[in-house]
Amino acid sequence: ALPILVMWYLPVVDRLRCLFANPEDAELMSWHASDERKKDGKLRHPADAKQWKDFDNKYPDFAEEPRNVRFALSTDGMNPFAERSSTHSTWPVILTMYNLPPWLCQKRKYLLLAILISGPKQPGVDMDVFLEPLLEDMQKLWEEGVDMIDSSKPVEDSSREFTLRAIIIITVNDYP
Repeated sequence: ALPILVMWYLPVVDRLRCLFANPEDAELMSWHASDERKKDGKLRHPADAKQWKDFDNKYPDFAEEPRNVRFALSTDGMNPFAERSSTHSTWPVILTMYNLPPWLCQKRKYLLLAILISGPKQPGVDMDVFLEPLLEDMQKLWEEGVDMIDSSKPVEDSSREFTLRAIIIITVNDYP
């Protein structure tokens, strides 16, 4: 028998390690806390939003490490064959990193495709089952964190090795 839906999961931690292994990308991962970001009271980046500031006040230990990652999770189904009568559906689950400058947050290089669900029908009310591996990784990233090396720092710098934590701070979807 053929499976009704097929899911591919692409582990988030491994891809974060790749980002921090590149010195240029590693430096960008704390851009939201840098002096480059304009802080003039206007909403130019998610870090300027009340939600971000309220989160920082509630979890100051998370906020004190600017390399900790804040994600937006988004998902939406599509018909890859552009036919209205098609019996196939594809659901990508994407993580957007809000640590980055606004002109890079939505660039393909920095969007993390975490899950791809494919099959003749959409996941519907079973979506939570498909999100489980991602949410397990996110729980580990929130509660324990993972050891990480920031390659933008010199080898002799003691802050080069750190414990990376992450949170999904925003979700974007169109569930009915």
